[in-house]
Amino acid sequence: MNLRQSLFAVALMMPVLVSAQEHTTFQTSGHWKPVTDIRSDIVMVYGANDHRDRRTGKVETFEQRLQSWRDRDYKTHFMTGIAWGEYQDYFTGKWDGKWHIDEGQYTQRGDSVWHGHLIPYIVPTKNFLEYFKQTQMKRVIDAGVDAIFLEEPEYWARSGYSEAFKREWKEYYGFDWRPQHESAENTYLSNKLKYHLYYRALEDAFTFCKQYGKEKGMDVRCYVPTHSLLNYSQWAIVSPEASLASLPCVDGYIAQVWTGTSREPNYFEGVAKERVFETAFLEYGCMESMTAPTGRKMFFLTDPIEDRAKDWEDYKRNYQATFTAQLLYPHMNNYEVMPWPDRIYEGLYKVSANSDEKAHIPRFYSTQMQVMVNTLNDMPLSDNEVSGSQGISVLMANSLMFQRSPEPVEGYDDPQLSNFYGEAMPLLKRGIPIGIAHIENVGYEATLRATKVLLMSYSNMKPLDKSAHAYLAEWVRGGGHIIYSGRDDDPYQNVYEWWNQDGNNYTAPSQHLFEMMGIDKNPVDGTYSVGKGKVTVIRQDPKEFVLRKGGDKVLVEAVKDAYGETLQMKNSFFLERGAYTLAAVMSDSPAGDENLTLKGLFINLFDPQLPVCNGVEVPVGQQVFLYDLGKVANKKRPQVLAAASRQYDEVVGKHSYSVVAKSPLNTTNVMRILLPRKPKTVEVTDETGNFVTSDHSWDKTSNTLFLTFENSPEGRKVNIKW
Repeated sequence: MNLRQSLFAVALMMPVLVSAQEHTTFQTSGHWKPVTDIRSDIVMVYGANDHRDRRTGKVETFEQRLQSWRDRDYKTHFMTGIAWGEYQDYFTGKWDGKWHIDEGQYTQRGDSVWHGHLIPYIVPTKNFLEYFKQTQMKRVIDAGVDAIFLEEPEYWARSGYSEAFKREWKEYYGFDWRPQHESAENTYLSNKLKYHLYYRALEDAFTFCKQYGKEKGMDVRCYVPTHSLLNYSQWAIVSPEASLASLPCVDGYIAQVWTGTSREPNYFEGVAKERVFETAFLEYGCMESMTAPTGRKMFFLTDPIEDRAKDWEDYKRNYQATFTAQLLYPHMNNYEVMPWPDRIYEGLYKVSANSDEKAHIPRFYSTQMQVMVNTLNDMPLSDNEVSGSQGISVLMANSLMFQRSPEPVEGYDDPQLSNFYGEAMPLLKRGIPIGIAHIENVGYEATLRATKVLLMSYSNMKPLDKSAHAYLAEWVRGGGHIIYSGRDDDPYQNVYEWWNQDGNNYTAPSQHLFEMMGIDKNPVDGTYSVGKGKVTVIRQDPKEFVLRKGGDKVLVEAVKDAYGETLQMKNSFFLERGAYTLAAVMSDSPAGDENLTLKGLFINLFDPQLPVCNGVEVPVGQQVFLYDLGKVANKKRPQVLAAASRQYDEVVGKHSYSVVAKSPLNTTNVMRILLPRKPKTVEVTDETGNFVTSDHSWDKTSNTLFLTFENSPEGRKVNIKW
């Protein structure tokens, strides 16, 4: 059995359970409350420790928090941090009688990297993992939880100086610790060890969970909520990322992408600025490609706010951008609809960018947000592809994180991860839906199956396993086309790795790849035939394509030549998923600055009034989310098309329609309901049968009723007769 067959066999061993009732989820550390009852399929209860209620002073156990959600008919899963958390009893010696404060992540100055009070970021030693399994994982599984999410396996690049890390270094490498700030090689080796430590930690913890669950007759599923490789690389954090997808003990991921990650500035045309939609699109693509070849389950996350204090309009604008980006991946329909609903519904944030006044979430935003969230409960998969020329991908590797350093490295400079964005942004900005491929996954045939042209560079990453080159060479010989950009002269080319060990004497890993493809190991600029395929070499680092205006011409021309058919250049993206229509028009696009006009009869789902629109124009720099009334399934059947609530107990009569709508307290519901004719009576009642104040209007063009009233988690019954 070769490596590709072995990887496929591992994937088949994987217990992937995709339930129709487990599409949407959210995370909270609190108990059920009427103001945060958002009606997703699942709630992930955060943290296994007991909590003291700030208001009442009473201690609430983990089991009590869990039960409060079960009593409201939620499936209950569990989430906690693997790199940080309320684990003070370990660090202070309460667990085993020994202080373990030296097992935090330390910087060069000797400072701990803190996540909170007495909550250091952790060096995941074997002793800590034993504590973690015995005190956290066992309790959760004993409580009947069969899905565990261990989030953010993060090791900061600026750390790596603690005594615990030095001990792990000696055990892993066999020689004494070296300060990472002294050389490129030390930086690379330090980050590679950080990557290994959390790979080991998750493999150990999840293997325990599955085995312990099996002993109790349970099938425990294990997931990793994690930022994208793109974001971690840009923020100088190390994490196992794509490598985990081949572990039998990992069932999937949550793609932790939101405004906070996607607003990180990047360069294009010589200008560094926030490009939230474009960055989010690349982040979600990065996450999707981690599991697409392996069949693991992936949840996409969006957050209606973010960690940094901004104003409500800023949150709304960027939420729309990230929300649109996630839905442009039509083969994904599992979502974490929000993290921390308590801070979203109960937090105070600025009412405008120019004001210090703070307020709770405005009704217009909470209503719009709930409309958006509730579409995710029934978001269909689709065989449609986002508009644009398909089949062009950028190759990524986990080692992108290894070359990130908080201190300047002599001979190396990659501002704002420009060696990645230099390959992706010139095409994305021209309306080409660039894909992502992970070098860790090239052993799976599906990884490059849909790729015609693969952009790659070893300027900002290095291959950790030479077997990847065999797969890439095989793919090219079969008809693929690689565009390799890079000068191959950065100091990381010389780090202690496989291409200069055990009889290998390559001065750059690309030399091994070129040699395997049967061309000169130091090719100059040009295009070379390899079997049925080709390799184009551009002896520029990709960052040079975006750090100056017009610098991407050589790359764009190379892609045009390699693609084999006309590239569709535009400034927009468009996708239809069932009755849903999504579109985004980018600013600063070399392909033009025209608005996008969409024809049809639509409900605008980004407007809390759910207006019916005969045609929509999408301005430059904006996105739209629409319900296409021309694509309603069974137009003769009364049905809720859009609502700021989740619907239950629907009853369709000959001349009547009723449904129960549930959503959080202190929010306003809006509904757009398709009916055969204008209704004679519209009534809304509460759970006791009392009438609830409501307002409604009829749209003759679409045969839809607009209805609004105040929400309740207990349910509002809507009764309509015609």
